[in-house]
Amino acid sequence: MSSGVLHQPVSLPANQPKQFYRGGEAIAALRGGKSGDFGPEDWVASTTTLFGRSDAGLTTLPNGVLLRDAVEADPTGWLGADHVEKFGADTALLVKLLDAGQRLPVHCHPSNAFASSHLNCRHGKTEAWIVVGTTGPDPTVYIGFRDDVPAQTVAEWVARQDTRAMLDSLNPVRVRPGDTVFVPAGVPHAIGEGVFIVELQQPTDFSVTLEWRGFLANADIGHLGLGYDVALDCVDRHGWGGRLEKLVHQTSEKWAPSVDLLGHDADPFFQADRLHVEGSFTLEPSFAVLVVLEGAGRLGELEVRKGSTVVIPHAAGELGLTGDVVAIRCRPPVLTAVSAAEDVRP
Repeated sequence: MSSGVLHQPVSLPANQPKQFYRGGEAIAALRGGKSGDFGPEDWVASTTTLFGRSDAGLTTLPNGVLLRDAVEADPTGWLGADHVEKFGADTALLVKLLDAGQRLPVHCHPSNAFASSHLNCRHGKTEAWIVVGTTGPDPTVYIGFRDDVPAQTVAEWVARQDTRAMLDSLNPVRVRPGDTVFVPAGVPHAIGEGVFIVELQQPTDFSVTLEWRGFLANADIGHLGLGYDVALDCVDRHGWGGRLEKLVHQTSEKWAPSVDLLGHDADPFFQADRLHVEGSFTLEPSFAVLVVLEGAGRLGELEVRKGSTVVIPHAAGELGLTGDVVAIRCRPPVLTAVSAAEDVRP
């Protein structure tokens, strides 16, 4: 079998591991495929597995090789020498299309430090959402506690499974296409029904599910096998009510060949820009994931259209994106930002 070494962009089929919540119609509408009842997430160019699973979630390239194995066989070709020096054969990125067919539970994700200490992993799970579609009368996300919450109160909510208290404690934000939400590790959150996003995240499937009843089979799944007495230590219990502007931004009015969507706070974790191509635009060499939202054109020699998801190896070099296209480009962390963030860790 081929080693999977590819130096050109690769168009990928949908990759929708079964989840515990409903959704998927918006993914099917974008990509032109069929919707499954519990296929609300399309894991694009994934080298990450579902928590506790050995292979579910991994992307298989058209030549039959797992992307994870291809990257391990040629890390410099896929990721570039500077990235490999920092992360090895680790893309440091997971991109998803996520279509919430129902409200997701209140949950949060561990930080790098917590994941390193308790889960034997260098990555936590900071994430960001780029809203690309909404349905229904009230598309809403819930982000961060309104006010500071004592640890004992959070523990009591989880023990009683007090859904109302947990949801009411969060900041509801009505969203529309073009909104972006940066979700630092630890910040509790939920995504409401009818919200369709391109999600960037660190490459793990670590979730501490505060509101597990009605979503998960049992509480053990919700605490990553750590017990809630340990797992809840990762929750950011600070109030975000007066500073949501640090997390939520509207970008739909911004129109340029490349619009930065997430800002510098996201740089240590990932990068995203929205490309508006009318004619041609040159992409610099980088490992990247491209999600085409509108139009049609070519990326180098590869035809792309609305719904295409493409993984781009660093070794593809400079590439011309031509045609009439709107796309989200997702890339790994800015290496200088990673270094700066690590330098100031206590």
